[in-house]
Amino acid sequence: MSNLGPTELIIIAVVVLLLFGAKRLPDTARALGQSLRLFKKETSNMKDDVEAPTVVTTQAEPVAPQQVTAATPSVEDRLRLLEEENRRLKAASEPTVNGAPAAQSQNDQRSS
Repeated sequence: MSNLGPTELIIIAVVVLLLFGAKRLPDTARALGQSLRLFKKETSNMKDDVEAPTVVTTQAEPVAPQQVTAATPSVEDRLRLLEEENRRLKAASEPTVNGAPAAQSQNDQRSS
């Protein structure tokens, strides 16, 4: 059922060429290759992590458990921190006029 002959491969190549165009086809192929390389690298890293032997060290004297000095942040705290970071990054990426956000300076000019 999946026997692709030369005619089918040529038809597929023509359709891909028509969809992406001759100019974008090399960029698309390059991006696909980079994605595959990244995928292979990550899967090999996962395999290495799974297959890596765990190192067990023995100590001469038992060590007292460390006391936790700061409480582990809750899920709500983590979400709040992520939202604050998202707002900060969004504000940093917005265009500014004389240090003020461009949208605010446009509103100021309209009101004057």
